[in-house]
This record gives sequence, structure tokens and C-alpha cells, in this order.
Amino acid sequence: MIAPNEPRRLVLWDIDHTLLESGGMGREMYERAVPAAIGRPFRQLADVSGRTELDIIAETLKLHGVEPTDAAVSRLVNALIDSYEAGRDEFASRARVLPGAREVLEVLAGEPGVHQGVLTGNLRTVARIKLVALGLEQFLDLETSAYGDDHVDRVELVAIARERAARQLDTPFAPAGTVLIGDTPRDVIVALIAGVQVIAVATGRSSVEELEAAGAGNVLTDLTNTDQLVRLVRG
Repeated sequence: MIAPNEPRRLVLWDIDHTLLESGGMGREMYERAVPAAIGRPFRQLADVSGRTELDIIAETLKLHGVEPTDAAVSRLVNALIDSYEAGRDEFASRARVLPGAREVLEVLAGEPGVHQGVLTGNLRTVARIKLVALGLEQFLDLETSAYGDDHVDRVELVAIARERAARQLDTPFAPAGTVLIGDTPRDVIVALIAGVQVIAVATGRSSVEELEAAGAGNVLTDLTNTDQLVRLVRG
């Protein structure tokens, strides 16, 4: 539990293109999962940037001519999880931690009053597989996090993560003390709508200028300047 006199910061990390790169396996997992789930060849993947997996799955099903009913979504969710479970070793060999990510996670894990989790579009099981494969889970509380199978709307994940952290730690985290770190304009917009702080990092497909245009006041080119990021988290 965080001591009453300590500053409280709940840091919620995006995973893909913020902490790690999957080496192209994200699309490949859908290429394996879609035929298993719907009995049709894979044709197209929905845009994945900054979206929840439930949202991506629903659109991907539509792109294959399948109505995204609860049953159809559930079949593709399960097939996707099965694909990642079977591909654990392959993921570990192909994926990589982005520069500076491990170092800043470790430093923040030792910062008084700072609690780290994830806010990710990934399914809970898939998020854990990715983080464990690269040894990043040790710095994060995956129980006080929010995932792409918690809600279709990424904005709702902010409240879910804050509520889980407050309940487990018996410590409230104000919006001003909650910090999202992500690489897409959607991450920035989600933070602004939810009323929490945001640090954007241009480690994915979006440029510094695009992240600033989305409304981010703090934009970093990458995670290699640990001191700078810790200062921003501390506010």
C-alpha cells in the first residue's frame, strides 16, 4: 500500500509500439486465428492502431462477411488466444523490447508512490504472454490494469484500471495522478476524454507532430531518457 504522505501516481502503459515490438506477429496471429474461428481464409485485418481487441475483432469479422455476434466474437477471441499460446516461443524469439523501456520500467518500479500497470487493447491473456515473453511483467501489476476484453471502448478502460488499482491498493488515484503512456493519437485522445495525464512517445507509426496535434502536451521521441520520463510522471 502507498503511504498516505507519498505522492500517488498510477502509471498505465500501452504495450505494442510503446514497450515492445511484436516482429510482425500481431497480423500473423490473426492469419492463423481467423480460419480456425470462422472456417474461411484470412483476407484482411482491421486497422489496429490504438483500438481494443474487441473492436478490432468485430470489424475484422465484418471484413470477412461475418456478423460480429457475441458467439462469433467469442470464437475469434478464443482462437486468437490459442494462437498466441501455441506461439509463445516464437513470439519470444521474434519480439523485442523497445530502447529504454526496460530501464524506465525498473526505475519507476522503485519510485515511492508510483504504481505501474498497463492499459492496452490486447486481450488479458495475450498481454501477459507478450510481457512475460520479454521479462517485463516483473515491473507491472497486471491485476490493476485494463485490457481489450474488458470493454470495447478504450476510454472505459481508464476508469476500469483506476477502480482496480484503488480497490486492490486501498488507495484512490485521482485523474490528475493517473498517467497514460502510449504511442498513438488515440492514446492521447483517450487520456484527454478521461481527464487523466498523458505522455506520448513517438515509438510507433505516429510522429511527434501527429501526437502533438492530437493534444499531447508531453511528447518524447523514445523512452531512452529515463530521467526525463520520471520527471514527467512525477509532474
